Amino acid sequence: MLTAVTSRRNDCLFLTGSHAAVAAELLGDRELLDAVFKDFESAPFDARCRSSFQFLAKICRQSFAVTQENIDRAKAAGWSDEALHADVTVCALIQIYNTWIDETGVQDTSASAYKMMGKRLAERGYAFRNLSTTTK
Repeated sequence: MLTAVTSRRNDCLFLTGSHAAVAAELLGDRELLDAVFKDFESAPFDARCRSSFQFLAKICRQSFAVTQENIDRAKAAGWSDEALHADVTVCALIQIYNTWIDETGVQDTSASAYKMMGKRLAERGYAFRNLSTTTK
């Protein structure tokens, strides 16, 4: 979900669609994800998840303005230093991927293609296969 939300905040259609499909498949609830996209402040999540979305929003749009208060608020909601570090790392990498995808011309695709991608990635994960042992 973190990847889908980051991509959505960056207006990257392809990565929003593909990662939203995975999150929806894993959550079993596309409406919940759509509620987060619409307004994470009012989406039906607990305060801990909401604080993560708030932290993510700050990183995506104003990383230069993240303050100790932002960090302390997330930690008070139950997030560890390691979890916040992971949020920063994922967000930064996804922003790079969002730029690369958009600037190399990867296009948005159909809802059915995203659904298929989401199902496949939810079942198999994001791990790369060892192509040297794959038979043809």
